[in-house]
Amino acid sequence: MVGPRSKPKPKPKPKPRYRKPGTADLENPLYYLENMETVVAWVRDHHADLLTDPEQCRLTGFLTLPMPARALLTRLVMRTGEHFRTDKLNYPELAVAEAVALEPLLANDWLDAEPLLELEQLFRLYTLPELRRVFAGELEALGLPKSLAKARMLESLHHRFPDPRPLADWLRQSAAPVVRLKQMGLFDRIRLMFFGNLRQSWSDFVLVELGHQRYEPVPFTLDSRAFAQRVEVDCYLVMHQCRQWLDEGVPAAEVWPEVPGELSNPWLTSRRNRLLLELGRQAERQGERELAVTAFAASGHREARLKQLRLLERLKRFDEAWAIAIAWQRQALSDAEAQGLARILKRLAAKLAQPSPLSSGSPQLREWSVELPKPSTGSVEFSVLQHLWQDQAPVFYVENTLITGLFGLLCWDTIFEPLPGAFFHPFHVGPADLTRDDFVERRQVSFDRCFAALSDGSYQRRILDSYDAKYGIVNPFVIWPVLTPELLDLALACIPAADLEQLFRRLLLNIREHRSGFPDLIQFHPEAPASAPRYQMIEVKGPGDRLQDHQIRWLAFFADQGIPASVCYVRWQPDGAST
Repeated sequence: MVGPRSKPKPKPKPKPRYRKPGTADLENPLYYLENMETVVAWVRDHHADLLTDPEQCRLTGFLTLPMPARALLTRLVMRTGEHFRTDKLNYPELAVAEAVALEPLLANDWLDAEPLLELEQLFRLYTLPELRRVFAGELEALGLPKSLAKARMLESLHHRFPDPRPLADWLRQSAAPVVRLKQMGLFDRIRLMFFGNLRQSWSDFVLVELGHQRYEPVPFTLDSRAFAQRVEVDCYLVMHQCRQWLDEGVPAAEVWPEVPGELSNPWLTSRRNRLLLELGRQAERQGERELAVTAFAASGHREARLKQLRLLERLKRFDEAWAIAIAWQRQALSDAEAQGLARILKRLAAKLAQPSPLSSGSPQLREWSVELPKPSTGSVEFSVLQHLWQDQAPVFYVENTLITGLFGLLCWDTIFEPLPGAFFHPFHVGPADLTRDDFVERRQVSFDRCFAALSDGSYQRRILDSYDAKYGIVNPFVIWPVLTPELLDLALACIPAADLEQLFRRLLLNIREHRSGFPDLIQFHPEAPASAPRYQMIEVKGPGDRLQDHQIRWLAFFADQGIPASVCYVRWQPDGAST
């Protein structure tokens, strides 16, 4: 074991091998504008070949607008919707009146000063008292009370006003102008090219993420980008629209023809797989069972195969389901997949008079109970920690942080390997393909080197070196405040390399599923003889609590591999005495 360590001071950021854009000073009231400019400049510089000439000119035009106009436009882009009342704009940090900041945006065609408004848009922009004044006559003509609620009023008037109108036609009175953003499509496109997704909103990123964390420097090339061709950006936007239609309740049968065909881009393929999984779910709920079977069969998502098999069972297509299940059984499966498949095979075997597949059986879990005084404050886990603590056998609350943290430190360089489609910009917490099925396959040689370090004993030095060199840099597996030097040293001293290898290999089998479900506590026995276990993981369950499926699967794995773990069931002392 390496000697005791003190918590390292964060080191200066190493000089990156690319020109990394800066992040704004959060003390600057216009920091959101600086961060937006970072994104716009990055996309303009690194994705020029994916932008049309007019789009390039637009982005250059944004960066040359007067500062108040740029800041106001950024605020509008971050808000919900595309229509805004000018009398409701209030941003003191602009240092000029909002009307002054609006002028260049209107003059340069960033905003539409006279948009046509649907009835629904009008109702979103104006208050109930304002709308009651406007529609008092229509409500009276329909025999409806003036006190009608806003949602009911909209529903009642919808058929009378099916077409959009200018604001003046709606209000029939003087009113503050309404403006509409005219370039949201472009901002969505650059957001997509920067993030590699449309899940992250402008406000999340521009207001929160930049400047709050330290990021691992990753070199960027053309191959690093999320998209290699403009057609791939277009394809993503089509799939995003398909998902929006599904979320809005558009029938799956209408969305299905719009879904792009098979793709050569692995990253886009993974997104198509998720889209087809959701389409299949909704098709099944809508009674379109054949479409659901087709969608599940076309999806490569982990969950799609089980859903396909279960649906084939319900359709009584047992032979087809059996052939698929038997072929799938030969592949590497996560515990959840194996469990679900075993249940299906057992049912199908009975239907088809086939030999029932052999069950591996469930390992015996080690369980014990303890009766403790009910604390006035604190969790049940902390009560057990205090009860078990000994100077020669310390206990730590770690749950899903220790094993994953050790993995993240050992495999740091592998996790941040600059493969195509893994990192799109300098502010990634981790690789974009982290939970994709081919994450390990793409890095197999590098992961083999990590596991070789476990075999030859160099893993401890490698983990500690990563801890010193990377402390404070974000990593999807490492929670720095939990991974203290004391905990790290005890873990490396007491958990055998063979156990770590088994734990890490299972983690990699399905990162999304297996990164949770670890026991709450770990107790170390550093003075125990080498022949005895020197640690034990403990899942704590308070009165009325029970094990969840993903916890059971981890505990079964521990039992099967001989990894010391147990479940502690807590009962409170009858007198209810407080500690």
